[in-house]
Amino acid sequence: MEYLKKLGISLGISIGSILILTLLVTILNYFNLFSEGLVNVFKIIIPIVSLFIGGFLMGKNSNENGWIEGLKFSLVFIILLILFNLLGLGSSLEFKNLLYYVIIIVSSMFGSILGINKNSTE
Repeated sequence: MEYLKKLGISLGISIGSILILTLLVTILNYFNLFSEGLVNVFKIIIPIVSLFIGGFLMGKNSNENGWIEGLKFSLVFIILLILFNLLGLGSSLEFKNLLYYVIIIVSSMFGSILGINKNSTE
């Protein structure tokens, strides 16, 4: 039960940061402060950074094997993302999506590895 609580908190922080940063980019784009190309770059970077932060929190709250914690965390997020894409949007799986999912997994695992190292130094 404690693990699900840590997972829920990290997932909530990741999804919350995605929503807040997306809202900020949308507002700045609305006032023509960002170009369309920059907005497309932010659409890729925001989830990667958010999953890195979530993986970092999972690693910091865990005792060992940070990369496994990051892998589990990113797989939960990717399963939610795939379900949303397939059921909600009706889109299919493409190679670029699979490549993006691999990048998200690596980002979350790297954040969790850094979180484990931060945990052991304190």
